[in-house]
Amino acid sequence: MGRLIMSELLEFYKDKKVLVTGHTGFKGAWLSRILVQAGASVTGYSLEAPTNPNLFGLADVENRMKSVIGDIRDREHLFEVFKETQPEIVIHLAAQPIVRDSYKDPVYTYETNVMGTVNICEAVRLNPCVKSFLNVTTDKVYKNNEWEWGYRENEPLDGYDPYSNSKSCSELVTHSYINSFYGDMEVAVSTARAGNVIGGGDFANDRIIPDCVRAAEKREDIIVRNPHSTRPYQHVLEPLKIYLMIMKAQYEDKALAGFYNVGPDDRDCITTGQLVDLFCEKWNQDEQGENCVKWINKSEINAPHEANFLKLDCSKIKKVFGWKPRWGVEEAVEKTVEWSKVYFKGEDIPKCMDEQIKEFFEEY
Repeated sequence: MGRLIMSELLEFYKDKKVLVTGHTGFKGAWLSRILVQAGASVTGYSLEAPTNPNLFGLADVENRMKSVIGDIRDREHLFEVFKETQPEIVIHLAAQPIVRDSYKDPVYTYETNVMGTVNICEAVRLNPCVKSFLNVTTDKVYKNNEWEWGYRENEPLDGYDPYSNSKSCSELVTHSYINSFYGDMEVAVSTARAGNVIGGGDFANDRIIPDCVRAAEKREDIIVRNPHSTRPYQHVLEPLKIYLMIMKAQYEDKALAGFYNVGPDDRDCITTGQLVDLFCEKWNQDEQGENCVKWINKSEINAPHEANFLKLDCSKIKKVFGWKPRWGVEEAVEKTVEWSKVYFKGEDIPKCMDEQIKEFFEEY
């Protein structure tokens, strides 16, 4: 994969009608910026941005796309948007994405993540304008045996907690629609099971890097709940690039549709404690004394269950697409700190995003 192919990837989206659900979220905002800059005709369908502040507002894309505020559970509204915009390419990111929140409100989590998927699959079924559809799920869809090797795409799906399980159901809904309806249609459909993403502009609660950034801003110690949990961490641009590759490839050749793990190499499967060490190192590089940050272990007794060890085998996507990760976890943390310091200084966020996007795509 060289510069020419990466430029061809973005060139493909010029003037394409793309519908992004969940466009006001963290991944959605970065993706919207990429697609708008590539010249796509972008429609977003999502709830209001889930945090304040939020990346979608900072990314300066709302006036350059059609941003529809709507609930993925509202089938009639979603159908209206499909009918009006006639998208060629659809990517489904809208979700209740937080494990701990799924324990607090499991019904809402299932309604959003399962019936939301039913609604988007049905909208695709009823609109033959759609040629490429990607449902983004999670690495947590697999039945987690806490073993040390990565899960492959043919492993059993059975997430433990309501969030993970609802995403397993989302996968199964998509599989059923493929088997029952899409075979006789021109649309190509894939799912992408992505690992943990980090990057500038994630303001969510109960995520470790946003917690680090908030603590650093306030010059407080970073509280770490599960320092020994191992996760696959990657910069947000890594899966977004793969999503763009999958949607383009299956648009051009339906045989490339499938179920794909999207994660970093083994070297980037590290513990939460190691991740926070990296954050502190990068943050403190140009800080002194009281401005330096550190973390403390606050492991919780009787905390809601979360997997302790989880990683993916990404051999399939590497073989099919010739893909390999661009930035390791150290660079991902470095770019996150860079973005965060631009934000806290009140500097140009869209410029920072474009520079990171340009560097990521051109240097691949």
